[in-house]
Amino acid sequence: MAAQGDAEAVRLTVWVRGLVQGVGFRWWTRARALELGLVGSASNLRDGRVEVVAEGSRAACERLLELLRSGDTPGRVDGVTERWDAARGNVVGFVER
Repeated sequence: MAAQGDAEAVRLTVWVRGLVQGVGFRWWTRARALELGLVGSASNLRDGRVEVVAEGSRAACERLLELLRSGDTPGRVDGVTERWDAARGNVVGFVER
């Protein structure tokens, strides 16, 4: 779902560090992503981080990134690392893993 003037879909991969497992962080991220019309996933990693992969308009992905950095998430975010790529287009829905 692309915003006006922002037709090109992008893929945003984010690694979130902090107290982000077991606190509803992935559920919260999924809810925000769906509100923004994004598809992708939020997954717990073995090292305690959460990996978020989102595809959609650049504007929607940028808004999700702002929300992840906002301090208004469940738990505690100590750091956010991002990577931008071209959308792959092979993702449906937004899932928690």
